[in-house]
Amino acid sequence: MACSDMEKLSLDVEPYCDSELSGCAAAMEKERESYLSPTESTSTISVSASIPPDQQGYDVEFDPPLESKYECPICLMGLRSAVQTPCGHRFCNSCIKKSIRDTGQKCPVDNEVLLEEQLFPDNFAKREILSLTVRCPNEGCSDKMELRQLEKHSSQCKFATVQCPQCLESVRKSHLDEHKSEQCLQRLMTCPACAGSFMFADKQIHEQICPFANTVCKYCEMELIRDQLALHCDTDCLKAPVACTFSTFGCHVKMPRNELAQHMQEFTQMHMRYMAEFLRSQTHSSCPVPSNAAHSLSDERGATARAPESCQCKPELMNLRETVLELEGRLVRQDQQIRELCIHNETQKNQVTELRRKLSTLEDATRELEAQQYQGVYVWRLENFSLHLRNQEAGQSIVLHSPPFYTGRPGYKLCLRLHLQTPNAPRCSNYISLFVHTMQGEFDSQLSWPLQGKIQLAVLDQVEGQHHVEVMETKPDLQAFQRPTVQRNPKGFGYVTFLHLQVLQQRGFVKDDVLLVRCEVAPRFDASLRREGVQPRGSEPSL
Repeated sequence: MACSDMEKLSLDVEPYCDSELSGCAAAMEKERESYLSPTESTSTISVSASIPPDQQGYDVEFDPPLESKYECPICLMGLRSAVQTPCGHRFCNSCIKKSIRDTGQKCPVDNEVLLEEQLFPDNFAKREILSLTVRCPNEGCSDKMELRQLEKHSSQCKFATVQCPQCLESVRKSHLDEHKSEQCLQRLMTCPACAGSFMFADKQIHEQICPFANTVCKYCEMELIRDQLALHCDTDCLKAPVACTFSTFGCHVKMPRNELAQHMQEFTQMHMRYMAEFLRSQTHSSCPVPSNAAHSLSDERGATARAPESCQCKPELMNLRETVLELEGRLVRQDQQIRELCIHNETQKNQVTELRRKLSTLEDATRELEAQQYQGVYVWRLENFSLHLRNQEAGQSIVLHSPPFYTGRPGYKLCLRLHLQTPNAPRCSNYISLFVHTMQGEFDSQLSWPLQGKIQLAVLDQVEGQHHVEVMETKPDLQAFQRPTVQRNPKGFGYVTFLHLQVLQQRGFVKDDVLLVRCEVAPRFDASLRREGVQPRGSEPSL
């Protein structure tokens, strides 16, 4: 009902007496009931009476969209428990009362004086709004119904969400049992190995400490029970590290258990030398020579008693000395062989390094020849582009450089730089920035500098062919077009806001996870340098 109609209605009612007003009210109530559909009752319309008084308007999706006359000027949503002011404006009952209490006794639209007792229900607007068609707010549900039926539909909708009592996560009501038994991180599980109970979220922790769980030996990768792992490594594992048998005599080398026999065979000389040194030290420490042995009887008896022992030890020491000498000779020969092998190995390393250097040089030359074949028209394929988009959404700065290309032979050497701006980047958030950089090339000494000409940049539409193209003129006075003094000029020229990522996703620019960027450069080799370039997009292209 328009404001003028309401004013006319209020003017027509004023002259009536009290008895006439009561009769009119009864007639209006009868007329209001006549508006109801055969399946609708007054109790259905008054559903908003149970809504908390501080609740705002209907925050639902209307189909077709909600008309402005049914929109609350305060909460900008569908009128809930619509009331009307004497000045003819409609508001949600709770919104206008809160506004009067918070901001003063005035209408928020025209600042007319407004008291709370001057508000009166707008049943006509309420009935009209409840009859509007809305979409179900649950994700995945495409049902439509009148607003008055939304609450009933929501209680039965199979796409409605409820809170899981275990993990408090919101899930669909129809999937709650499946979630609690198969997906909930807080669901109880029973260990098949030890029969203990634990939450699914602690599964990895339990698997790492369960004594009956199957585990793998980190040395030989044999699968066994965790309780048996320590004994297996100490006695059975062929690849577990063990100490040398001659560790007591001074060999501190450790090796896998299955290499111990080979170690004992290869280092026999070293082990014998360790043993001889150990025996020599033991002999010196066990046979001290007393200083007053010839001046006492007891010492003479001791010397007489030790004489047979000395005679017995002497041949053994001689044999040990000969064995040590023989082993030392073999050790010298083996050391010589090792030095020769080290020299041979070093020579081979130098040869491999030289071959790798030559291979790298050939690869660089091949890439340089390929870059010279583009003749100023280069299409850059950016594969796995979805990965770059995910990293950009996570706030990572994404900067990509293309392989180099030449404008001809001879020609300028260039490359492209693409920058995915992060969501929090100032003035250019979620944009693709595209720039051109000059590089040191083979023909720089034959060319005129700075670079002059026209550059066309484009992101190719791989489905409909509606490419996003921008054309720009070079500016000779900028550092970006001077002859580079390093491999790649740090200054680039292009567009900070070349293409918004939302437009990129709406059209067919990305196909098979590949984005195509095309650059066409038409240089001018005139002698006179243009000092001012023409830029078709105003001030957007920037360094």
